[in-house]
This record gives sequence, C-alpha cells and structure tokens, in this order.
Amino acid sequence: MNLAMTVLNITAPVFLLAAVGFFWVKLGFEYRVEFVTRMAMTLAVPCLIFVALMQADIEPQALAAISVSSLVAYGIVMLACWALVKALGISVQTYLAPLAFGNTGNLGLPLALFAFGETGLSYAVVVFAVMAILSFTIGIWIVSGGGSFLRVVQEPLVGATVLGALFLWQGWQTPQFLTNTLDLIGQMAIPMMLITLGVAVARLEIKAMKQAVGLSIIKVLLCVTVGALTAQLFGLDKIASAVLIVQVATPVAVTSYLLAEKYGADAQPVAGLVVASTLLSVLTLPLILAFVI
Repeated sequence: MNLAMTVLNITAPVFLLAAVGFFWVKLGFEYRVEFVTRMAMTLAVPCLIFVALMQADIEPQALAAISVSSLVAYGIVMLACWALVKALGISVQTYLAPLAFGNTGNLGLPLALFAFGETGLSYAVVVFAVMAILSFTIGIWIVSGGGSFLRVVQEPLVGATVLGALFLWQGWQTPQFLTNTLDLIGQMAIPMMLITLGVAVARLEIKAMKQAVGLSIIKVLLCVTVGALTAQLFGLDKIASAVLIVQVATPVAVTSYLLAEKYGADAQPVAGLVVASTLLSVLTLPLILAFVI
C-alpha cells in the first residue's frame, strides 16, 4: 500500500499537469505551442540543466558513467528498433526515430525529480542531454536524410550541459543572485513542458491506432530491458540505474511528430505513436517506478 501511494504521489502531478493542458485546449482557450516550446527549450530548460548540474552533489565520475551508459543504451535501442522496423516492413524514415527517442524532457525530468529528488534530476538531465544530441543529429538524419552538426552546437541545452558539467568538475558556483535567477527561470520548465504535452496530444489527429498500440508496447518492453541491462553492465548505483531505466522507457515525444511534419516523413502514424505511447505510459511508468524504487 505504501509503495502504491509513493508511486501515485510521483506520477499523479505529471499526468494532472498534462491533463490541464489537454482540457485547456478542449475548452477552447488559446495556447501557442510554438511560443511556449521555444521559451522552454531556449531558456527554461537550459537554465534548469545548468543549475541542476552546477549544484549536483554527485561525483563527476558518476556523471561520466551515466553519460556513457546513456549513449550505449540509446545505441542498442536504435539498433533494435531498426531491426524491428525492417522486420515489419514499415518505413525507417517514419518510425525509427520516434521509437528510439523518448520523451525524456516533458516526462522524464519531472518523474526523476519527484521520485529521486535533486540527485535524480541531475542524472536525468544528463540522459536528456545525450538523447537530445542524438535526436538532433542521427534523429534528424533519419527523418530528413541530412543532419547538421552546426545545429547541435547552436542548441542552448547542449551549451548548458557542457557549461554545467564544467562548473561541476571545477567546483565553481555562480554568484548567489545569478544562481537564484537561473533557478527561478529553470523552475518554469517542468510545468511548461507538461502542460504543453497535454495541449499537443489534444490537438493531434490520429490514425492506425492498433499498430501504434502494438509498437508502443514493444517499445516500452525493449527499452526497460535495455536500460536495466546497461545499468547493470556499467555498475550504476541504485538512483542512477532507476533514472536511466525510466528515461529510456519514456513514451514517444511530441517533438518526433513535429520533426516528421517539418522534414517530410509521414506524420500521422507518428501522431498515433505519440498518443498511444503517452496513454500507455499512464500504466507503464507507475509499474516501472514500482520496479526500480
């Protein structure tokens, strides 16, 4: 009973905030996703990442270990998803990136924070940064046929991750007034991303849900297995292992749908994957948390 309440206390705020965005749109109120997403990804999330790393009470070696393990885990997931897509005879351009890269920002960061506190958030931002770099390089290359290294360098969250890691490694701290300002800006990120997730799901037009549900189930089983095996392989501690498993197993991100539309992939099946995997996560994420806590 205590475990069930613990998991409920962790997951309920995440899905309730997403529900706020969902019903906000359904009630006919205006919500400019592009503006909010740009503010989150260029300002709030980089501030959150930088402060979380700078103030992390974690050995640099431990952060290095989860960085490498995240890279290895996503590499294995990509290869496994490629094999799955080829075996099913469906489009690599449409399905591979959404299946490989999860919603580590909107869902993974708040779950890590609520479940494991600031230490968990510090680990989670590293996994998120690794995923984001892969998504903006290999992911865009898959969807469009051409990635851009310059685009990755220009991403504020990448710069925030590198700078935060440098401050952590050197033991530096920004002046208190600046830290408080950056921390306040970063606190916007999680509620903004969760509400935006609900808004985006409410606006998606979905088709072929039977296939989407099947692929979503396969994705979560594959990702949990890979995350657990990778964490064991690299000897991560309990919190780092739990964060890695949860992050890798998050559902398909809304950004996958936006990238599919932007670069000419078939966006409707991706929309179905976003909705199916997000709804499925209402059941799977509490189960995963119960397993790793």
